[in-house]
Amino acid sequence: MRIATATMFAFTLIAAASAQAAESYAFGNRVLTVGDTAGKLVELAGSPVHKEPVENKFGAHEAERWEFRRDDKTLLVTIRDGKVYQIDEVY
Repeated sequence: MRIATATMFAFTLIAAASAQAAESYAFGNRVLTVGDTAGKLVELAGSPVHKEPVENKFGAHEAERWEFRRDDKTLLVTIRDGKVYQIDEVY
């Protein structure tokens, strides 16, 4: 039991270190925040390199996840109802 608990704890730490959710992201001296429009995101970051649908457990479309390359990391922005819903930095 201890080995399983230790293994689960280690995986949790690794996952937490590799991705970080944020309420905002800086593009130079301009800032994108959760709730901003998808248009503002494109204005600040340009076109995404990839878009993928986000579906609920029944297969219904809920949102889109847009992927951007920024320096040495990947920025994943979830767009829901035309607005920034979530911002994730992946290292």
